[in-house]
Parts: sequence; C-alpha cells; structure tokens
Amino acid sequence: MAGRPIFCLPGKTGANEEEMYPGLMGKAEMVVKKGDLVGRLRGMDLDVLSTPRLIQLLEAAAIEAIQGFLQPGQMTLGSLLKIRHLSPTPLGMRVTAHAVLKEVDERRLLFWVDAHDELEKIAEGEHERTLVSRDRFLQKVEKKRTA
Repeated sequence: MAGRPIFCLPGKTGANEEEMYPGLMGKAEMVVKKGDLVGRLRGMDLDVLSTPRLIQLLEAAAIEAIQGFLQPGQMTLGSLLKIRHLSPTPLGMRVTAHAVLKEVDERRLLFWVDAHDELEKIAEGEHERTLVSRDRFLQKVEKKRTA
C-alpha cells in the first residue's frame, strides 16, 4: 500500500502503524426509542427520531470505520458535519447508518455518510473527523475545568 498516508502520534517511529485509506467502511444501527425522539427536545410533541440522535449514529458509523486503525493514545474528534435529514423515522423503527472514508489529509478524515430506516434513506452528507492525541486533548479539557 505504498503512497497511502500513515498516521502516528508525535514521537512514534511509524514502524508498527496501520494505514488508513479511502474506502474504509463502518456501520452503526439502532432502534428508535423514547429517548431518541424530537419530543425530548424542548417539549415538542413529535414521536420521530431527532436530528441530534441521528447525527450521533452517523458519527458512530464513521468511528467504527477506522477504529481498528487508531494507535494507542490516539482518538478522533468530530470537527465538521454537513448532513441533510431527509425523512422522519417513527418510534420503534430500526435505523442503519453507513460511513465510507472518502479522503485522508494529514490528520483530517472526511467521510461520506448516510442512514436508512426500514423503508427509505433518511439522511446523507459528509462528516469530518480529526485525529488527535488523547492525552493532549484531556489536558486541554482539564485546563478549562480548573480555569
């Protein structure tokens, strides 16, 4: 797989790193439950899957696509979403999200994502994740916590 980017944490030699490359695929599934509904948001009376919960499922599919390629101490953070929520999904229906790694640019990973319920496509778009050092990220969080 020559020519494909290799990701490693600063200070690593790169000798044992696995390669991340376009085409990696992930999948995540759920059944819509009460806690997933729009009605949970600001008291709206709609028993359909909320967009924030749908986005969590799409992110889970992207994470699953690359999980086996992350090095110890490495993680990804969602950095950009461009999603169209196309159709409502009612309580009790199964939803399946798919993610395909479309582009790798240094620490930036761009995914094409979509989701289907039992009847039709309900979402599509792009999702970007950024590779980061887990320790550095947690240090930033702690610094804010104690500020």
